[in-house]
Amino acid sequence: MPDEQMAGAGSAPAVAGGVAGAPPVPSGPPATAAAPPRPLDSIDRSIMRLLQADGRASIRSVAEQVHVSRANAYARINRLIDDGVIRGFTARVDHERAGQGASAYITLKIVQNSWRTVREQLRELPGAAHIALVSGDFDVLLLVHTPDNRTLRELVLTRLQSIPEVLSTRTLLVFEETDLLDTGTPPPAPTLPDDPDPA
Repeated sequence: MPDEQMAGAGSAPAVAGGVAGAPPVPSGPPATAAAPPRPLDSIDRSIMRLLQADGRASIRSVAEQVHVSRANAYARINRLIDDGVIRGFTARVDHERAGQGASAYITLKIVQNSWRTVREQLRELPGAAHIALVSGDFDVLLLVHTPDNRTLRELVLTRLQSIPEVLSTRTLLVFEETDLLDTGTPPPAPTLPDDPDPA
C-alpha cells in the first residue's frame, strides 16, 4: 500500500462569471494554437490584471481604467480570449465560509508515463481544485478543499491510494492563505498616444 505522510485550511479559485459585454469564453479545454502567441503590451497586461481582480468588470469600466475606448477594450479582450490567454472568468471563493474548512496540497509519486491516466482520475476527486505535473522529488501536486479533516483523510487514504498508478502521497495541510491578487489598487495606467477611436 502506498505510503502517506501528513504534515502541518484556506482558499483558491472557482466558478464561472464573465466581463459584462465581453464575448463568451468557449467551454472545454483550449484548442492548441497553430500560430505562436502574439506578444502582449502594457495595455493587455493591465486589462488582465483588472479582470483577475474582478472578472465581472464591465467593458466600460475596463476601458476607463486602462485609458482606451470601449471598442478598443472589447477588441483586446476578444483577442486575449481567441488567443487562449484568457481561458475563462472565475470567482475567488472563501472555501471555509463555503463549508470547505480543510484544504491541503498533496504531493504524489506516480508510475512512470502514467500522468494522463492519473490526471483523469484526479479530476474526478471531490474538492480537487488544481493539478500539476512537476519536477523534483515528487511527480504531481494536487490542491484539494474538503469540509473537514475526516473527509480529507478519507479522500487521501481511500480514494487517492486506490489509484493503481499512485506509488505514494504526502499531505501538507494549509493553515492560512494570502491571495496575491490586489483588488484594492488599480493597475498603473499605461502611457499611450491619443486613442484614434473615441467610441
